[in-house]
Amino acid sequence: MEGTAKDLILALEGLEREKNIKREDILKTIEDALVSALRKNLGKTAQISAKIDVETGSIKAYQLLNVTEIVTNAETEISVENAKQYLKNPKVGDTVTITLEVKDFSRIAAQIAKQVLIQKVRSIERDNFYNEYKPREGEVITGSVRRFSDRDIIVDLGKVEALLPYCEQIHKERYAIGSRIKAVIAKVLSANDLANIGDDPVLGRYKSAAFRLDKGQRGPYVILSRANNRFLEELFKVEVPEIEEGIVEIKKIERDPGFRAKVIVSSIDSKIDPIGTCVGMRGIRIRAVMNELSGERIDLINHSNDISTVLMNSIAPAKANLIKIINATEKKALIIVPDDQLAIAIGKDWQNIKLASRLTGWDLTVKSETQKAQSEQVTVENIQRLFAQVEGIGEKMAEVLQKAGFTTVEQLAQATPEHLATVQGIGEKTAENIITGAKKYLVDLENQANATVTQQALESEKGTKKVSAKGQEQEPQHEQKDN
Repeated sequence: MEGTAKDLILALEGLEREKNIKREDILKTIEDALVSALRKNLGKTAQISAKIDVETGSIKAYQLLNVTEIVTNAETEISVENAKQYLKNPKVGDTVTITLEVKDFSRIAAQIAKQVLIQKVRSIERDNFYNEYKPREGEVITGSVRRFSDRDIIVDLGKVEALLPYCEQIHKERYAIGSRIKAVIAKVLSANDLANIGDDPVLGRYKSAAFRLDKGQRGPYVILSRANNRFLEELFKVEVPEIEEGIVEIKKIERDPGFRAKVIVSSIDSKIDPIGTCVGMRGIRIRAVMNELSGERIDLINHSNDISTVLMNSIAPAKANLIKIINATEKKALIIVPDDQLAIAIGKDWQNIKLASRLTGWDLTVKSETQKAQSEQVTVENIQRLFAQVEGIGEKMAEVLQKAGFTTVEQLAQATPEHLATVQGIGEKTAENIITGAKKYLVDLENQANATVTQQALESEKGTKKVSAKGQEQEPQHEQKDN
């Protein structure tokens, strides 16, 4: 029997417009749901098919039965005698097609069909949302605050609700329900993505935020961010056309969201100043970016192939006088600044120097000119005091040797009289005495170290014997007590 469903077709057209779900997918879902509902009445093994005619809006359902002499399964077989109702001359092996009464669906069967349809429509809708938003990762989007989930914010993007986790917010900002909010799409995750995130700490925070949002939700999860470096980069692209065109390039960004950011920029055209381009006339461009980030201060740094230049510029807005590479392999460097620039270079709670270290990848230490001078003076005094302990070297000679570049007794012991005699104020005889005294000092130092080790060993052995003797004295007492 045919059942008209023109209203259903109209509803499907509306669903296709509103939910962006293809009509063919919905029709296939309904047909499968009808089959599922019919099997509820006719049996799980019944061979059932359903078809919806889009043009007429009619719904037809059929059951296929195999003609047999003896029926062993009424769900899939029909006897030759009963098959005569549908075929003129039925034979064993023929197939009988029975048109089912769609309107005779039981209330339970209809409810099953409805539930299956709702589930499949939601599944199709989730897939469509995922496929729509996944390629948009890294795009800046605007939505409105819908509600709060603990400290996380649920943002209405129109078609889908997105999640702005607390870890991706600018913490000094405050939001109200209904207020507009701009953020970058950091990640789009399906339920399967969340289940297989591994040990990634960032995705782990997203997972906990997603579960707090709705434990029954199966995705997709559109994760937004205002603390992400990509958000700052995208804001610059909007305000600075030269970045979007590729003339000016952002090399690297490091942020303390809402407080300070450092950005390395470069230009492919030597005639264009990348910093001036990003700042804009009277600072209009960079001010627009800062206002969107709740007044976050932005330090623009010129890119350079000379690492010393980059390191000196990285502590902006402070001005550096000198850079000293302590260890290039371990990437450690010392930056010297004027006394009045030390506080600026370090920043509040060491913020500026920490950002500079993260930006460059170097372990940076900052000292003022006064601190440097004091440190050097302490070093000089320590060297002279050490040399004065060597036989044949007085205070004045210790000062001469330190100024000549000698810093350790080992250097003096390994020097030749000819080399040492080239130092002004030292003759060959004095040079020989200094070398002899240095060697003697090292030998005495080694003998003293050996004697200390020997003494410690003897004391340890003596302590062991005392413990052993104490145990032997107590042993007879135990035996007497036992007896």
